[in-house]
Amino acid sequence: MTNPLISIITITYNAEKELPVTMDSVMSQSYDNFEHLIIDGASTDRTLEIARKNGDARIMSEKDNGLYDAMNKGLDLARGKYVLFLNAGDSFRAYDTLALYAEEAEKDRDIIYADTMIVNSDGDDIGPRHYTAPLLLTHDSFSKGMLICHQAFMVKKEIAPQYDLQYRFSADYDWTIKCIRNTDPEKCINLNTVAINYLSDGMTDKNKIKSLKERYKVMARHYGTLSAIKRHIALIFGRR
Repeated sequence: MTNPLISIITITYNAEKELPVTMDSVMSQSYDNFEHLIIDGASTDRTLEIARKNGDARIMSEKDNGLYDAMNKGLDLARGKYVLFLNAGDSFRAYDTLALYAEEAEKDRDIIYADTMIVNSDGDDIGPRHYTAPLLLTHDSFSKGMLICHQAFMVKKEIAPQYDLQYRFSADYDWTIKCIRNTDPEKCINLNTVAINYLSDGMTDKNKIKSLKERYKVMARHYGTLSAIKRHIALIFGRR
């Protein structure tokens, strides 16, 4: 597989302040065989104006039923061999980050992943996530929690399911587990680098308690109730 097409999907809603940094990051990438999809939830600010002025993105704007409904629309529209979600305010860590993903994609990997740096609205580093991407990715890896940030997780479209809309805050956790179940460890690769800047004030960060409750349901569904209880007790007492 030479120069596989990568679909970068950005979800927006009234994101006029956050979108420029994401678009600038995408357009500055040295790897150029990508499409940028902006799936907008009928913004009422300058989001669409900014999207149209910057870059060569394909834009859909209509009302949706939340973040994950918009992500499903992005999956439906994506034409790439691989999909990667980079939401408004998030950015690639360096100009050659997408090229690193593409280099592994040329080897026909199923999942390509990396680590993430949390940044503030000014783009300053806050620090790395408290989870580190595992060297070997298996289904059991995520029994400990979401070890890989969703934005640093690039997956072959053919193994990516739709997001389960019963989850409002943690459907990405459920989705990544399902993606991993659809492949084998030898078809997954850790880039062993920090690839993504993740804006800290996302929807999940603003709804910590609701997100934790949903994550418990996801964990219990995939790994059993006992495992979920033990893991969340550890979280309460500050252990990883």
